[in-house]
Amino acid sequence: MSISRVRFSIIFLIFFSMSVQAADTTAATAIVGGTVVDLEGKAPIENAVILVEGERIAAIGAAGSVGIPDGAERVDAKGTWLIPGLMNMHVHLGLILPGKMAAELANESEAALALRMAVAARESLLAGVTTIRLTGDKAHADLALMRAINKGQAYGPRIFSSGEALTITAGHGSKKDGTNYDGPDELVKAARTQISAGARWIKILISGGIATQGGGLANALMTPEEIHAVIDAAHRFGAKVTAHSGSPVATDIAIDVGLDCVEHGYFLDRPTLRKMKEHGTWLVPTIVVSQPATEPFFKKIGSPPWYLERRNSAGKAHWKALQMAIEEGVNIALGTDQLPHEPNDGTTATAREAQYYMEAGMTPLQALRSATIEPARMLEAQDEIGSLETGKYADIVAVDKDPTQDIKALRNILLVMKGGKVYRNNL
Repeated sequence: MSISRVRFSIIFLIFFSMSVQAADTTAATAIVGGTVVDLEGKAPIENAVILVEGERIAAIGAAGSVGIPDGAERVDAKGTWLIPGLMNMHVHLGLILPGKMAAELANESEAALALRMAVAARESLLAGVTTIRLTGDKAHADLALMRAINKGQAYGPRIFSSGEALTITAGHGSKKDGTNYDGPDELVKAARTQISAGARWIKILISGGIATQGGGLANALMTPEEIHAVIDAAHRFGAKVTAHSGSPVATDIAIDVGLDCVEHGYFLDRPTLRKMKEHGTWLVPTIVVSQPATEPFFKKIGSPPWYLERRNSAGKAHWKALQMAIEEGVNIALGTDQLPHEPNDGTTATAREAQYYMEAGMTPLQALRSATIEPARMLEAQDEIGSLETGKYADIVAVDKDPTQDIKALRNILLVMKGGKVYRNNL
């Protein structure tokens, strides 16, 4: 381990050991009076009781049907709707975008990166996002943070991570002075390196992207041999592979060799989307990055003209691809490519992303599922998270309206519980 990594680990652990208390894993909590939303479209449970013991849901039902132990803490949720903790499947806690942001963070140390990511994780949790998938961060600070959260040394969402993204020379996300990988052999070794470090996903960048000059968003930049090699190598170790792709051609090739998930899908066409449906390939749209309502964010961070031009040029095609994906019944899991709590259009990026899905053709229930049980299915963690059921982790959010009638209810988060511990209570 390098001296710099030792330093950031020490700073990281000292900071959070002083500021975070581990959750009490023995006390019982009863959330009473709220309406529990059913993600299958069945009638909700009104005047409900959710009994939480330790980190998990011990019982759930209408008042009078669930016994509340003496001494249990009561949380009065009357007048609210209770839903599972939200999930965001495309997050970079160490996000750096071109322009003013990149200039300010050009010389960021690994220690500073780790602390910045920890703060972002905390804010994400307070915004009601209890599970995230990280799709590429530097120096394995993501994996260090994941372990710190799991141990109770820091707090933030549950983290599923891809470690460092695998970039090719001159491709999207490539580093002029950093490490890129070219050819099947280099990419296979890189994938194994991430898996060895603790990554459960591998991310490849197979087409051009908005944040990198050169290489069209719809261009297939990684070769078929390279794509196949990474997917084969990852699957041998039980890891999944997701691909940054705006290209129908590159996506089509990747699906044929077992790609698990597509990020963005800016220019995906109907035949490709139908193939995704047939193969069960997931789509994480990140539609929030290309649509007009979120343009103020990019101006705030000082995005250069070329970046804004690429973003705006992709917007209409991206929107059409999302609409077609919904029409074709593609598996969709919510992801933003912005920090989950980032202010956008009067709400968070996560809530606005879900609202865009409704505007593109989903029902409010489908949009809610895209932020809860569908990501859990994509992660193959549906037995532990994603819905409010006995035995699952007590990841619970309260809102002031019924989100199955209007997904805009996610704009007003009143209560956030993760693993049986309340992190935010505005009831």
